[in-house]
Amino acid sequence: MLAYVFWHWPAPTVDAARYAESLVAFHRALASTPPPGVRSSRVYELEAAPWLPVARAFEDWYLVDDFAALGALNEAAVSGARREPHDAAARLAGGGHGGVYRLLAPARGGTLPRTTWCSKPGGASYPEFVAQLPPGETWQRQMVLGPAPEFCIIGVDAAAALGGVAVAARKIHASP
Repeated sequence: MLAYVFWHWPAPTVDAARYAESLVAFHRALASTPPPGVRSSRVYELEAAPWLPVARAFEDWYLVDDFAALGALNEAAVSGARREPHDAAARLAGGGHGGVYRLLAPARGGTLPRTTWCSKPGGASYPEFVAQLPPGETWQRQMVLGPAPEFCIIGVDAAAALGGVAVAARKIHASP
């Protein structure tokens, strides 16, 4: 499974609650008629993600079967019944960045409202590094697409042990 992760924030003149409502409306429209290969989506509100130019932002996760489904999502997000909710949210946005991640381990614990982001240290092999990661929903960036670190462990604060950063992430929406 892959995830398209999109970090974004409201324009300076837009109320964050209004922006969040527009995001949830788009995610609901997407869930009502999902394109082939799109499994679900989530929206988190973030605080202090160091790769973003703002202190508070939003993080959308679009879970898809494969790269073909990512293409279907790209087309479907701006067409049909999803177009107006998408465009309404986009009009309120102040900016954004995205990346693609591959699921390494499904959720296995991890219930904190934090996410650990880290990179593999030089000299360590990928199997060694992945084996030492704590339990939690674990994702690895693909093709160096995205501004965030290479690994993400949802619901876990292991930043100190892994030389990474823990970002406060409050889930505000999840589709089935």
